[in-house]
Amino acid sequence: MGANNLMEATSYDLALSSRDERRSLKHVHDNVHGNIYLDSLSLKFIDTEQFQRLRDLKQLGVSYMVYPGAVHSRFEHSLGVYWLASEAINRLKTYQGLELDIDHSDTQAVKIAGLLHDLGHGPFSHMFEREFIPRVLHGLKWSHEEMSLKMIDYIVDEHTIDIDSNTLKRVKEMIIASEKDEVKGSKEKKFLYDIVANGRNGIDVDKFDYIVRDSRACGLGCNFEYQRVLETMRVIDDEICYRAKEYLTIHKLFAARADLHRTVYMHAKVKAIELMLVDAMTKANDVLQISSYINEPAQYWKLDDTIVKTIETSTSQDLKESRDLILRIRRRDLYQYCNEYSVPKENLEHFKSVTPQDIVCSQNSAYPTLNEEDIAVSNVRIDLTSGNNNPLDRIRFFEDYDSTRKISICDGAVSHLLPTSYEDMIVRVYTKKPHLVEAVAKAFENFQVKTYGVKTQVHETPTKMMKKKRLTYH
Repeated sequence: MGANNLMEATSYDLALSSRDERRSLKHVHDNVHGNIYLDSLSLKFIDTEQFQRLRDLKQLGVSYMVYPGAVHSRFEHSLGVYWLASEAINRLKTYQGLELDIDHSDTQAVKIAGLLHDLGHGPFSHMFEREFIPRVLHGLKWSHEEMSLKMIDYIVDEHTIDIDSNTLKRVKEMIIASEKDEVKGSKEKKFLYDIVANGRNGIDVDKFDYIVRDSRACGLGCNFEYQRVLETMRVIDDEICYRAKEYLTIHKLFAARADLHRTVYMHAKVKAIELMLVDAMTKANDVLQISSYINEPAQYWKLDDTIVKTIETSTSQDLKESRDLILRIRRRDLYQYCNEYSVPKENLEHFKSVTPQDIVCSQNSAYPTLNEEDIAVSNVRIDLTSGNNNPLDRIRFFEDYDSTRKISICDGAVSHLLPTSYEDMIVRVYTKKPHLVEAVAKAFENFQVKTYGVKTQVHETPTKMMKKKRLTYH
């Protein structure tokens, strides 16, 4: 029997056994993946107040204020990653189960890691850990992945969940595999750590789910087909490899992710709202002690996106500045976008983040005097997951299903139409006071000329903002 016929027969047998097994499982209908089947161990985690908290964390933070459909939560994303992790491990088990010695414990660890990987997220997605926490705790490096591990231990203890200690240990290692690649150093079955959070090459089911789910929620098209990647993956030398024919499919994974960053996650108005929300939460921190929640899982699970409503409905005079900022967001009186530029390719390697002070030092005396507190700067990095390197260089392929050797594919071997640069750095400047748009925009232009010798921005200062400024003076 040929390799393809053998795979088809094995898949058919698996489908029959899976159907019988699924009758005993609880299922929910997901708008992306259809029916998702949940086993008894996953339900023990899901049916806790700590996991249910994910319903109150929007997957895309404040992006829904620009893309109204982007109201999906970390809850459904976590179920989606659980399901794709299950699909991935079952496919490997179908095609290479005996060879790889995949057992029930392996399957459970991968599925539960997919389910719990985002337990540690704070309010408004990545904004909490990348903007708010470093500002109020003086540059502290804190990650939602590390918090996820603490939350998992807390849930297991609080709800006396019966899970094998070795399985639990591996679940936690799989969750931080993308952050701490050394976790896989001396591990058996290293390929299992490539499924949920892949630190080896960036291809994982977490990305598969959010790329498709976020694109759909925002009404955007998505030409990345994760099903093709799942179908063609194969373990060679303890590493998940992919069929060489899928090189362009995998490139679409990274391109789709970068496009979402540019179009949705880092949208200029989304960033303006984030900047305002970080200011509001920072001003409220002394009163509400928001940052202290990260110290204890028993408190942290009570923190979610409703913190904004807590501030907004408070009558405390100490929260007035924060309330006023949130009211401005509600009334769409946002920090005004003045302009942006893309850092020249030759300057990317030694780029230093631009600050409000840089803009103030470049102001023109013909305009109103600027202060640092009048200005907000957003330094936006968009890449294909590997900085200014080709992410496909880290991926190993195989030529066909009879191959036992993994290979690398060099740049240009498949197509000369693919990019030769893999990273953008966009610097955007905003003013917190609408009447200063023209002054800030001019200072921003001066800064570019001082830094690069030319004005690198492509767009003129938005004319409607200029008109608003002139009307203010009249």
